[in-house]
Amino acid sequence: MELTVTWDELKNVQPLAAKVLKNGILKKRLAHAYLFEGERGTGKQEAGVLLAKSLFCLEPQDSINPCGGCTNCRRIENGNHPDVHFVEPDGLSIKKEQIRNLQQEFAKSGVESKKKLYMVVHADKMTINAANSLLKFLEEPNSETIAILITEQIQRILPTILSRCQVVSFKPFPSHYLKTKLLESGVNPNISLLLSTITNNKQEAILLNNDEWFAQARILVLKLYEALKKDSLYAMVSLQEDWISHFSEKQQLDLGLDLLLYIYKDLLSHQIGDEEQLLYPDRQSEFEADSLQLSPRSLSEKMTAILEAKRKLNANMNPQLLMEQLVLKLQEGSTVV
Repeated sequence: MELTVTWDELKNVQPLAAKVLKNGILKKRLAHAYLFEGERGTGKQEAGVLLAKSLFCLEPQDSINPCGGCTNCRRIENGNHPDVHFVEPDGLSIKKEQIRNLQQEFAKSGVESKKKLYMVVHADKMTINAANSLLKFLEEPNSETIAILITEQIQRILPTILSRCQVVSFKPFPSHYLKTKLLESGVNPNISLLLSTITNNKQEAILLNNDEWFAQARILVLKLYEALKKDSLYAMVSLQEDWISHFSEKQQLDLGLDLLLYIYKDLLSHQIGDEEQLLYPDRQSEFEADSLQLSPRSLSEKMTAILEAKRKLNANMNPQLLMEQLVLKLQEGSTVV
C-alpha cells in the first residue's frame, strides 16, 4: 500500500481499522491518542496519513474522503504541513530531545487551525526518557490534538502509554491482494504469490523481485531439493558448494528455510487437491509427480523438520551444523509412499 490511499481501499484490506477510524471522524468522537500496531507493510502509516488528510482537507468528499489535491492534502502527503508532525527514529532510537521539540511545537496554537496531529513512527524505539516525556504529553491531552503511535512491536510499548491509547490492530493483507498488486506492477506470475507470502510489504516484494541474490537463492533452494531426492551425499555436496556461502547471514538462511518449506507446502497442496495457491507454479507438473512418491506422514515430518531448523536458527545454533542435520532428516524417506 502506498501513502496515497482512500477509505474504500483501506476498508478492503483493513476493515476493522477503517471502521474504527471512520466512525470516529463521522461521529466526531476521535480518541486523543491511537496506537496502530501490526506487522510491517500492513498500512499503518498510510492509515495515519489518510486520517490526517481527512481532518485537514479543504475540500472533503462525502463528508470524509479527502480530495487529495488541495494544499493541505499535498502538504500532508509531502510531510510539511505545519500542524501535522512526524517523529521517526534519529539513528537507532527516538530520543527525549525529539519529544521535547514536539511538545514545544504543540504548546503553540495551531498555525492554520486549532487542530494538531502528530505521528510517532516506530514508537517502540523510544528511549525510556523519550517514552516518559511522551507519557506526560499523553496524560494532559489537548482536545484539539490527536496522537498516532505506530509500532510493529506492541509488547515493547510501556504499559502506561498503552493504557492511554486506543489500540487499532492491523492484520496482514490477504496474499491474493498483494499478489494482484504485484502482477499490476509487472512482477512475473511465477513468483508473485511467493513474494506476497514472504512479505506483506509491496515495496519490499518488488525489491526482492529485482534482487539478484534472491533470484539465485530460489535457484539454489530448488537445487538442494533436487539433490535431496537422490542421496544424502549428493545433498551434502550441494550444501557445501552452494548453500553455505550464499545464505551466509542469519536472516538470509531463515529466508532460505522458508523457500525450502514452501516447496513441501506445494507438494502438500498437490496431495490434497488445492492447486490454486501454488508458490512454485513453474514446477507444478514436477512437484505433482513428486507428491505421489511421499506419504502424508513423511511430508508432514519434513515440514516439521524445517520448522524445527528455523527454531534452532533463532536459538543461535551453528548454521552449518543445523543445515547438515536438516539435510539428513529431509533425505530420510524421500521415496516412501
